Amino acid sequence: MKKLLFLLVAILGFSLIISGCSNEDASGDGAAAEADYPTEDMDWTIAFGPGGGNDVMAREMIKIMEEYDLYPGELVPENREGGSGAVGWGHLSQNAGNPYHISTTSGSFITTPLQSDPGWDYEDFTHIALMATDDMFFLVPGESEYETLEDFIAAAEEKTMNVGGIGVANVDRMIVETFGEEAGLDLEYVSFNAEGQLQSALLSDSLDAMVANPSGVIGQLESGDMRALAFSGEEQLPDYPDIPTFIDQGFDVNISMPRGVILPADVDEEVRQWWIDTMKEVAETDEWAEYIQNNYLTEQILYGDDFTEYLDETTTTFNNILEDLGALDD
Repeated sequence: MKKLLFLLVAILGFSLIISGCSNEDASGDGAAAEADYPTEDMDWTIAFGPGGGNDVMAREMIKIMEEYDLYPGELVPENREGGSGAVGWGHLSQNAGNPYHISTTSGSFITTPLQSDPGWDYEDFTHIALMATDDMFFLVPGESEYETLEDFIAAAEEKTMNVGGIGVANVDRMIVETFGEEAGLDLEYVSFNAEGQLQSALLSDSLDAMVANPSGVIGQLESGDMRALAFSGEEQLPDYPDIPTFIDQGFDVNISMPRGVILPADVDEEVRQWWIDTMKEVAETDEWAEYIQNNYLTEQILYGDDFTEYLDETTTTFNNILEDLGALDD
């Protein structure tokens, strides 16, 4: 009888231990899940339409990660354009705490919440990495009568020119407005949500000029459908030494677009570190080096808190420029 009682007590004790372990697992469910992260497909928001610099960079990252088996599940890109990034990054912000959403940044990531109230700003996300910065061409149709920036300025002194770009208050607009101010011109900035729409407007003569990242218009430059009159970088692109910078032509126009990677707010530190480590692997591949070179970007890499510090400083700079241009509400 004593043996039976001892056996029952032992079974009960063992059950309690098992139950306690189970309860511990349940209460620490997030930690257990993080240890296995990632286990699900990744929703990759592209906050603009197909064909632009943001779209090209996101899809190149996905291609590299798939080629090197850096992510065990599917990386699913989704173009969620609208509102100068407000729609796409708004979708990301609504998934706070969900580690299976990701996005890539551009200038609108900073400028859109400066000019409007989309319900989020750059502080409402988890900052993973700045991977590059991007400068822009100032372009006219290939058959345009304007052969040089000087030609364009002479014509713009006689009439208001329509100049297109992506986003309402993006780096695109800052470049156009700053150039107009520097040259003493009254330029009308026209915003678009998608690169294809912008290019169609220029090639159908609905616009007099446009600004665009090199990666989106190299083909049109090579075919002669477009002509670049200026480049907004500090120096001329090595592959296009005949295209002068604004600075070369006496205009202080040099505003770069940050190309980075973000997650929603409130993801765990282990997840943040997993993506920082993964982006380091992406940045070390030959394919990423080729992407930087082929798309005429400047490789500028900052991870985690350093990326956050960069965003703090760049937001202050952009805010000051837009205030000076009168592009912000009082």
